[in-house]
Amino acid sequence: MKVFLATKNKGKIKDFEKLTEGMDLEVVTILDGLDIPDVVEDGKTFEENSRKKAKEIADYTRIVTISDDSGLCVDSLDGGPGVYSARFAGENASDRERNEKLLEVMKDVKKENRQAHFVSVVSIAFPNGKIHSFRGEVNGEILFELRGSNGFGYNPLFYSYELKKSFGEADDEERKRVSHRAKAFRKLIDSELLKEK
Repeated sequence: MKVFLATKNKGKIKDFEKLTEGMDLEVVTILDGLDIPDVVEDGKTFEENSRKKAKEIADYTRIVTISDDSGLCVDSLDGGPGVYSARFAGENASDRERNEKLLEVMKDVKKENRQAHFVSVVSIAFPNGKIHSFRGEVNGEILFELRGSNGFGYNPLFYSYELKKSFGEADDEERKRVSHRAKAFRKLIDSELLKEK
């Protein structure tokens, strides 16, 4: 099956390729030179953004499209930055700038109140209009300093309860096992939708 992975984030492309190793899939991304329209992610939830992106790009390319909307939800920030995770420090901010802003915003939050979870919603849209979504979550807390440089985004600040280390300190295999994106993708893979003709 040919699938288009609708993201411009090279970290997500790498994650997806790792998760689908050994599967009978031809994965196409923007790195293959396919031109896609920008989708305005104006939904209030990860589900709304993920479904909108998958549907609009499947309609445009006529290729089965997989999209992911994901972010960090911090309890003491009322679930923020949430769907605004990528724009938390401004539209074109770097990962480092986003992490520095989070540290600044949370500088007075005590360790026992730093619980957080990563959420990923993966949607698959077919050119015939059919669409399905799958949600994955992973629990942890926000550290007081960056730890590790693996992965991307908020990984160096997110301490995973399952791994007992930050996602920035975890290798690809460890993150593949427990990450929110991995959990959502596994649900998609288990659904057998990637085997539909």
